[in-house]
Amino acid sequence: MDCEKAIAAIKEARPPATDRFTYLTIVETNLSPAVLPTLNEVLQDAELTQEIGWDLVYNLVNLPGSDECLETIARLGNPREVILKVLETLELLSQDDGYQSVDESEAGETNGEKSVPFKQKFITLVNMLSILHKRIKTKYPSRFLATSLQTIYNTYRPNHEMTAAVINLVRSLAGNKRPPLPTRKSSVNVANPDQHGDATKNAPDPEADKETEDPTETAIQERLLLSFATCILESFVNKNDVAWAPRLLEFHNPEKIVPGRKTLMARFREEKELSEKDGAVGQLVALIADLGLSSCDKAFLSQVSEGPLQTDPLSKTEDVAKPEDIGLSTGGCVILMAYWVFSTTVFDSDHPVPDMHIFPDHLAMLEKFLQDDAEDQIRKAPGTVQALVTIGLWLHDKGLISAIPKAPLANQTTNPDEATSDYMRYILFVTLIAVFHPQLHVRNAASCLAGLVLHADPADDDRLKILYDLLENCDYASLKACAITWLREELIAAAPNAQAAPQNLAAPNNQAPLPSPTLQPGTATPGTRSRAGTNMNVFAGPQALETVQYVVFPNMDFLKELDLQKLVNELGTNAPFFLQAVNFGLFLWSSVDKWRRVLPPNLDATVKERWFAPLHDAVAKVNKAVDSGEIEGQELGSLQFDLDVLSERLSRLEAAEGFAVEK
Repeated sequence: MDCEKAIAAIKEARPPATDRFTYLTIVETNLSPAVLPTLNEVLQDAELTQEIGWDLVYNLVNLPGSDECLETIARLGNPREVILKVLETLELLSQDDGYQSVDESEAGETNGEKSVPFKQKFITLVNMLSILHKRIKTKYPSRFLATSLQTIYNTYRPNHEMTAAVINLVRSLAGNKRPPLPTRKSSVNVANPDQHGDATKNAPDPEADKETEDPTETAIQERLLLSFATCILESFVNKNDVAWAPRLLEFHNPEKIVPGRKTLMARFREEKELSEKDGAVGQLVALIADLGLSSCDKAFLSQVSEGPLQTDPLSKTEDVAKPEDIGLSTGGCVILMAYWVFSTTVFDSDHPVPDMHIFPDHLAMLEKFLQDDAEDQIRKAPGTVQALVTIGLWLHDKGLISAIPKAPLANQTTNPDEATSDYMRYILFVTLIAVFHPQLHVRNAASCLAGLVLHADPADDDRLKILYDLLENCDYASLKACAITWLREELIAAAPNAQAAPQNLAAPNNQAPLPSPTLQPGTATPGTRSRAGTNMNVFAGPQALETVQYVVFPNMDFLKELDLQKLVNELGTNAPFFLQAVNFGLFLWSSVDKWRRVLPPNLDATVKERWFAPLHDAVAKVNKAVDSGEIEGQELGSLQFDLDVLSERLSRLEAAEGFAVEK
């Protein structure tokens, strides 16, 4: 009965029976899903809808089943007023903290009635904008578009449905030059009333300008849409792990895939949730190409590596005079390049690839993103940072190390008397990613890239300097463990008749195995600096271990002074480093005749006294406390496994022939 009364009120109170303000109040008072068909009939009156339609947007979008009414308002209402109301509604809804507490894939309930999830509200409002912007007739339509794109970007949440909605919007406003490409296609589809609706129902703009559209407007609007698309690409990839870097490593190193373990390549092929990520990114990249960014020329590379860091270019687009004034998202452009090189390599796709090198181009990109508060930047933009790692891995695989191979790679601005090499600065940035990135497989990929670039440094004394710096000054045990691995690989490569370096003996802290870069054997490059002042590789003799022995095998006597809890904390913090150091000792002294040429005199005796004995006793003390019940094994967590492995390796080292012989 109440429903019938509401429908009757909406029908009978139509102007001229009441004035428009009174009628609007009556409609809002009686709104419910049951009256929506009747309201949609009423809204077919274009004159009435132009007067009241804009004021119904907020209430309607919160009502299930209101899509047809809102589409009618978009087609018949005053486009300028409705656009402003749609943008205001988007901002209000996005500020409502409640939308995050409900699964956005399903409607919740409010007062016993179904409510519309924020995701669906966003899609409906964006669909309205795709109709509304085509109806505006003004000299500078880009000014309306710029405001809309900024608001959409600010309220966008990087899920598949919202992404499909903004792709539909951009294709609609850009003229839909072609349908989405059949390859890398997303299976996610959302309604698109602009494409599938009846545009002949659109009312003319009641406030249309008499002046014709400015000649530069088409180019400005296309540039706005391109800037918007790069921002959406960056936002999506930063919230959806696309695993490009680890997948690229799997592709380049199939021999290192663990038998029986499902690869990321296979998972992204076979698992719907993951394949949809590839599909969404593929459609965004195709959209960007349609908008004109389909080449990786020098101007584009210069903009990314040397231009200002554009984190929110849409915020600077009001009243722009020419397309060149509109920037692109720098992070989005880096992600675009990473997709190009990844897709070209793994999927054999036809995309442009950057004409660049690790030095100076990729180093400049790393500096741009990481030179200020690297930890914060890495955690805020994990997708952009993974894209940087992906590009670095691709450049190394292609042998694109230095644009001017024989030029000295040194940063003379830091300290003219002791310049920091470009290699050291590059490895510093990449190792920061290996420490702070939230995804384990990206941290491992960054560690691999750092090792590859270290080994590519033509100056052996610089490689040694970098290793020493990492081992002495780095606060992170996992990176110090990597440095020991890289040291071992340098010794192997410098050996007479050397073969490619073997894989790691163990991964730090019981984590997934770190990819081990393949280091080709050889001596120092002729003409490069050598610590010995000759062309002899510094890693071919005892100089290298003489230099790093006190940072690989430091004095551990301080462990004797720690109480049990502090000892557990120390071992837990540094377990990866301790384990890799023990592995390195086994490597050296289990084949002492093979490595005698690199061992300084009496190294075994001094290492046993200052490093091995106190570390061995500390591990034994903790294990004894566990056995006696003084410490619960479960309190140690994963450290218990690390201690078991460390204890076993220490016993093997103690028994190693080269280490056990007393001098």
